[in-house]
Amino acid sequence: MKKKNTEDDLKTWSEYLKDPKDIFDKDRFSKKIIFKKKFKFDLHGFSLEDANKKVKEIIKDCYNKGIEEILLITGKGKHSNNNDVFSSKELSKLRYSIPDYLNNNIEISKLIRTIKKAPEKDGGSGALIIKLKKL
Repeated sequence: MKKKNTEDDLKTWSEYLKDPKDIFDKDRFSKKIIFKKKFKFDLHGFSLEDANKKVKEIIKDCYNKGIEEILLITGKGKHSNNNDVFSSKELSKLRYSIPDYLNNNIEISKLIRTIKKAPEKDGGSGALIIKLKKL
């Protein structure tokens, strides 16, 4: 026995088909969507030499994994007790020395698109955003 649709059923169904909010639209999501991959690392406590080695390692690894953006927390250098006679107090701070190191390292600089101070929500002048080139 087949049930006949009532006027109310047809009206409800017609309205539903105009805006079916609870049906997943697979066609809308079948297009290639690329999500920006990000990596975050805190360099607090690293010496200048160790920080440079670690940053080089991070950039190579992130580049090979297709990660597009790195947030490096360098700190602002307020608690730096650097007494190294070979560098100035200002330039010994990671927030200044890391970009200099990256720009002068040919192997690494070719993988980098930009190096900028991070927005305030991500650390401001105590952090760097490094955007990598794509594979």
